[in-house]
Amino acid sequence: MRVLYIGFTLSLLFPDDRRHSGLTGCLPEYSPFPKITMKKLTLICLLFSHLPGQAQQKVSSDSIREKMQWFADAKLGIFIHWGIYSVNGIDESWSFHNKKISYPDYMKQLNGFTASKYNPEAWAALIKESGARYAVITNKHHDGVALWPTKQNHFNVVDNTPAKRDLLKPFYAALDKQGVKRGAYFSLIDWSHPDYPGFLKDSSRYKIADDPARWELFRHFFQAQINEINLAYKPDLWWFDGDWEHSAEEWQAEKVRAIISKINPAAIINGRLQGYGDYETPEQNFPVSRPKFHWWELCMTTNNNWGYHPDDTNYKTPFEVISIFADVVSNGGNLLLDIGPREDGTIPSEQRHILKELGKWNRNHAEALFGSLPGLPPGHFYGPSTLSEDSTVLYLFLPGGSAGDVMVKGLSNEIRDVEVVGTSEHLKPKIVGKISWSPVPGLVFITVPEKLKDQYMTVLKVKLDGKLKLYRDTGG
Repeated sequence: MRVLYIGFTLSLLFPDDRRHSGLTGCLPEYSPFPKITMKKLTLICLLFSHLPGQAQQKVSSDSIREKMQWFADAKLGIFIHWGIYSVNGIDESWSFHNKKISYPDYMKQLNGFTASKYNPEAWAALIKESGARYAVITNKHHDGVALWPTKQNHFNVVDNTPAKRDLLKPFYAALDKQGVKRGAYFSLIDWSHPDYPGFLKDSSRYKIADDPARWELFRHFFQAQINEINLAYKPDLWWFDGDWEHSAEEWQAEKVRAIISKINPAAIINGRLQGYGDYETPEQNFPVSRPKFHWWELCMTTNNNWGYHPDDTNYKTPFEVISIFADVVSNGGNLLLDIGPREDGTIPSEQRHILKELGKWNRNHAEALFGSLPGLPPGHFYGPSTLSEDSTVLYLFLPGGSAGDVMVKGLSNEIRDVEVVGTSEHLKPKIVGKISWSPVPGLVFITVPEKLKDQYMTVLKVKLDGKLKLYRDTGG
């Protein structure tokens, strides 16, 4: 995984949430941010053009809209970081790259990777139970160790570990049986390959400009591996990583996209392909402003680490995960939640607990999540919200499973009904401050009894008299 995420965007300087369909009125011209001179703006743009992951988008939203529909509806995926780093329970690849351990000692873990209790059917069943609609597994991390029998004469679990078998094929087959989409994480970086320029953080093997023929050998290698995966497993989604070390031209990113699309034109590609991906992937840090891509996904760990770390007990609670998930969906994104199995293939009980509790809550509140549209813009409701596909039903997520009075501002629609999702209970809204001659709608108050409070997050279903209409002006 990438250790750097730039959360600051120009949207912070020029906030604009007019992307919600059905809105009326206009945004106030006041902005809390200082005025930006053209000189300062130019400097900011120059800065951003040289930051990792800030490559100009080369793929238009309209050209991929049809294939992205399942992804937009899915909302939840499970990320799996599994590799030899789970033997010692250390950082995947970064531990030797950052010199926390020697490279030879890191690679000794090959001898301890057994997958002896690996049960791909149980993995797939747990993922299904969580409510996830897709799963992404590390086909190969930056250490170069492949989880499939690559024919490129390089490290793989079949030839170089006691596991002695293809670990991807049975897992993808199990996902198919559960109706879960298949995702392939693939590191463009390969710090173990003798023809890759990079190695340790303060040393490299060579510079591309000095030995372009050697770089061409590596490009042939990693593109051949991509083609192997594409032909053998036909992933529904490709999750690239490591693009920041080279440019689109050096990676031949356009060619990489073409290699994938030739075999599977419906395959979705994440945004870490130097402008040739389909959606944006902020990492760990929740974006305050929605990412600029039409589609986006937050990838986040269940504790502090991607792979298995026995000493990392700082697990997120089910409430925290559910709160994050609701906020992501409210902002039109997906959550890719990571787990890190042990070397033998068992999943830590803490991670299983999180997925099971998340799944229980998802089953009770599925209609408000999967296939939904982004909800209310800021200022209308103090919490996450979503809309039904036809924008006639508003779902309000009550942080902390709140009981008591809930308030919604600027709702111009008449309310036909309010229901507590997951129950048969109906609530009566109260309209406060509505003046007959004014276009400004009254405040909507809904009282939620304590007995209807969900353990993690209560959701209200507000049926409207038509498509959502919001008042966005300054009152009067």
